[in-house]
Amino acid sequence: MLPVVALAGRPNVGKSTLFNVLTRSRDALVHDEPGVTRDRNYGICRLDPQRPFLLVDTGGIAGDEEGLAGATARQARAAAAEADLVLFVVDGREGPSGLDDELLQWLRKSGQPVVLVVNKTDGVDSRAALAEFSRYGFKDTFAVSSAHRQGIDALLARIVSQLPEEGEGEHLDDDPERVRVAFIGRPNVGKSTLVNRLLGEERMIASDVPGTTRDSIAVDMEREGRKYRLVDTAGIRRKSRVDEAVEKFSIVKTLQAIEQCQVAVVMLDASEGVTDQDASVLGAVLDTGRALVIAVNKWDGLDSYQRDQTQALLERKLAFVPWAESVRISALHGSGLRELFRAIHRAHDSATIELGTAEVNRALEMAVESNPPPMVRGSTPKLRFAHPSGTNPPTFVIHGNRLRHLPESYRRYLENFFRKRFKLVGTPVRFVFKEGENPFRGRRNVLTDRQVERKKRLIRHARRKG
Repeated sequence: MLPVVALAGRPNVGKSTLFNVLTRSRDALVHDEPGVTRDRNYGICRLDPQRPFLLVDTGGIAGDEEGLAGATARQARAAAAEADLVLFVVDGREGPSGLDDELLQWLRKSGQPVVLVVNKTDGVDSRAALAEFSRYGFKDTFAVSSAHRQGIDALLARIVSQLPEEGEGEHLDDDPERVRVAFIGRPNVGKSTLVNRLLGEERMIASDVPGTTRDSIAVDMEREGRKYRLVDTAGIRRKSRVDEAVEKFSIVKTLQAIEQCQVAVVMLDASEGVTDQDASVLGAVLDTGRALVIAVNKWDGLDSYQRDQTQALLERKLAFVPWAESVRISALHGSGLRELFRAIHRAHDSATIELGTAEVNRALEMAVESNPPPMVRGSTPKLRFAHPSGTNPPTFVIHGNRLRHLPESYRRYLENFFRKRFKLVGTPVRFVFKEGENPFRGRRNVLTDRQVERKKRLIRHARRKG
């Protein structure tokens, strides 16, 4: 287990910037707007290869205990309670504030070791900035500039010297057996509520306010002997409705989470059906080729008539992804979660299936024997052989002649045949058609004298008859 270091402080003092510097990443969303970070974000600092530690970025504590601010504060306190060391980050340009005094009082009551970090000291007298915070009574204070990486080495040396050899922190491992699942959808469809229900704790801030989640937060989980990495993402809205720069960055992080996952769980609101924005979210998943499971949330809030109407709407609106499984769930009450995980397993197994060239070739032969390709422009396309080319999604390369003229209907037939043959569910299937090069392309057939005379006679004969 790795030791845990938590970042604490009021909003907009540079905690997320310091987190990115120490972890050498861009995992934390950074913006000048206060209150961007809300959930706990975990990363590993490996600047000292001999003493890595788990770093926790938290949202700013604004002194309000109600609403989103109160939920953010509770997340920060939970992170500080489990940490072996707390970095109390303050703003060196603004100096001490009343809220800083309150936070320090709370930190000292918690009994956790605390190191004072005076951030944003670039462009100011660092000695004067440290002197302003001398009344806090810290033996050592560190003046840093996270944005310009000033003073980081000294701060790192102090952190390493004060940490225990072993801690209680569980870091995100790189186990290839871990199934990476991303929960995506429109704002306020219940993504964070579902992740909290699966973890059995309030790990994510869940609220009725749309846009509560702003960052993509990854957590590891083990369920019934299988390991998972769950990624809670920010809600995706229409581009025309996205005005804030923070929300634009959140959408970028969501799209990155889709690229990096193995199974994307698109959540829909049963009370609203399938909206145009839901279709756009599904399109983003299809573009990446990731396995797909559709989770229809808030199903328990519908009566029998509403369920029938919603079911008919789902069948009509989701006709463009007939291979994706739909599961009815309730994130709030936990119903349908077993069926959801079964669908995730089927989609993951189909997306990562490994097939041999022989069985792929056999499937192509059976498909052509059952339904030969139609004649196009006086000739029939020839499908000679096939082989697998990749997974997630399953990709097949088919070699032959005149494949560019293969009708779209026949391509769909091949896809459906391969799906049925290899029992592929919950994943797109891609085909790559390659034609052999014509060895006579670009070469002129030089006629002999006898052939030239014969050609002339045929032309004269045709003219006389015409």
